[in-house]
Amino acid sequence: MTIGSAQPHNYDLQLQDKITQTESEFAQFDLPGLDVFRSPKDYFRMRAEFKVWYSKETEQADFVMHNPKNPQELVVIEHYSIGSTRINELMAALRQEINNDPVLRHKLFQAEFLTATTGEAVITLIYHKPVSEQWKIKAQQLSKTLNCSVIGRSRKQKFVVGKDYIYENMRVGDKLYQYQQVETGFTQPNANVCEKMLNWACDSVAGVGGDLLELYCGNGNFTLPLAAHFDKVLATEISKTSVNSALHNMDINDVDNIKIARMSSEEFTQALNGAREFRRLKEIDLTSYNFTTIFVDPPRAGLDSETEELASRFNNILYISCNPETLKTNLTFLSDTHKIERFALFDQFPYTHHRECGVWLRRR
Repeated sequence: MTIGSAQPHNYDLQLQDKITQTESEFAQFDLPGLDVFRSPKDYFRMRAEFKVWYSKETEQADFVMHNPKNPQELVVIEHYSIGSTRINELMAALRQEINNDPVLRHKLFQAEFLTATTGEAVITLIYHKPVSEQWKIKAQQLSKTLNCSVIGRSRKQKFVVGKDYIYENMRVGDKLYQYQQVETGFTQPNANVCEKMLNWACDSVAGVGGDLLELYCGNGNFTLPLAAHFDKVLATEISKTSVNSALHNMDINDVDNIKIARMSSEEFTQALNGAREFRRLKEIDLTSYNFTTIFVDPPRAGLDSETEELASRFNNILYISCNPETLKTNLTFLSDTHKIERFALFDQFPYTHHRECGVWLRRR
């Protein structure tokens, strides 16, 4: 059995299944025509992680994954055809290096790859032992050989050769945006589809004007291009790592009409309702904003009831969802006040059951 492999000959069929399922699942909302965005058929994932398994029989270390049909079974991954070409290049080279070097191989149990369409890459090697001085010397040599950054991690230890982030480029309209993507931060795994999502989102809000409120902004992935369509943007994000990357990305892209508050959507809702005061908002005058639009990209749990109510107050709602089930629940509430103007299906995760959706709603 092969895991992590694309089946290009079945791509159109699996995509049509997702289209049919989405149209059926959301039929009660009288959807407009579905905007469908395809993925490349192979080599589309920009990040991956593997267990490292040492076989006493072959005396070799291999990259393995659990068989989804039998989680107790480990399957050797010799070629990862849904991974980027850079990941595949690095997998082959790294496998050879760790098998030739007992210092790199000893107690290694996981390898993670983060790559970009620019060719930049970070490899993280995770160990069941402290990272030694001898390992650090070997890692510096490995970084030069593989032409990428190398990170060694063990309990309460992190050693970086190079840097712990990459830069990715996304073209939205006629502008090229550059993003810092940190090794431990959240990023969209399918760069090609991510770029399509950004363009769809910007096309949806074109001409709306006013100010934008964004919840769950991450590293500013959507925030930066959306900011070009609004006077001002106020964005929230709970992760300190993501906030720092978002601020950095604003700087390198010369975007100056965004303010970021490090707080959860629930906290911000309380602040906007006047229920609580937060020191983190002391330099932000909420009354100075003329919000016309709210943008949400929540985790799989979707919007909580308070955030649903908050969203319903806005004239326009842009919603990106990684879980159609919770999206449907939220839309059942929001459709009382808003009409779905556009609905998109982004095939972010081909050959899996996962579907990414986008919805543009206007007040009735």
